[in-house]
Amino acid sequence: MREVRWERMFRDELEAAYAACPVVYFAYGLCEPHGPQNALGLDALKAHAICVEAAKAHGGVVAPPDYWHIHDVGGYGLWARQHVGEVERPWMTSVPPWHHFKNVLYHIRAAEFQRFKAAILLTGHYGPNWNDLKDMVALIQPHVGVRLASFPDFECNTPGFDEDGQSGGDHAGKVETSLLAALEPECVDVTRLPEKTEDMVAPFAMGPNAHETDRRVGERMVRDEVRFLGERAGELLAAYDELRPEHAMRTFAQTERVWSEVVHPKLPEFMTLRDNWHGDEMPEDSVWAENWPIGEIPPG
Repeated sequence: MREVRWERMFRDELEAAYAACPVVYFAYGLCEPHGPQNALGLDALKAHAICVEAAKAHGGVVAPPDYWHIHDVGGYGLWARQHVGEVERPWMTSVPPWHHFKNVLYHIRAAEFQRFKAAILLTGHYGPNWNDLKDMVALIQPHVGVRLASFPDFECNTPGFDEDGQSGGDHAGKVETSLLAALEPECVDVTRLPEKTEDMVAPFAMGPNAHETDRRVGERMVRDEVRFLGERAGELLAAYDELRPEHAMRTFAQTERVWSEVVHPKLPEFMTLRDNWHGDEMPEDSVWAENWPIGEIPPG
């Protein structure tokens, strides 16, 4: 099978892949607790592997995955206190929201600089970051030629969102564990699951239905997501060919200007910059209180 991972390709392979299908995939995730049965890098592992399968099936290049994502702060800190607990070492690769989103902007700049026609950003990390990523992509699109789309991986999956607009994903439960088992089987060990009882307390942010993990279900979800991403990539390429837009954000100076004038002023509206999502408060003695509340956003 041909290589599609940017970091593992030679120049002639990259040029051939670009000529055949000028689409680049960016995968995002976080090392965080995903129950005792999953490797901590589940979020980016699954997102990157799905992008690789999509590129193999439909063409394109997959950028190196980004394992540094949003946690510890705001509503994420409150979630961690409830689901991870007061642990000394949660083994997270966390960065503040503004740091993550500026990195994303520079990833898009790399796609713009290489003159890709389309870029798909896929995050395997949940919470409201994927909403903010969609908003950010909408802010940036008028300033770049590359056609952009972003998704949480569950949106690419049947049912994705239910009729009430709720997520079809979970956290370290049947969905995520089944996906990882299909994509990276060496990173899942269901023998590590605690014995299931009526009063079981799910450890280390484990999903309550993790015992229902089924690799065959994961394989079906992978097929759904690969098909979805291929369709979206085709739509973006068609939009580019129709518009023939200019690749206008190529330099670092141009990128910094988009950050300071376009994205940074909108950061206070991002959900990941909120101290809570449900009106909760953080106890002062919690290990998660160190970065809560978020405080002022650094200057742009």
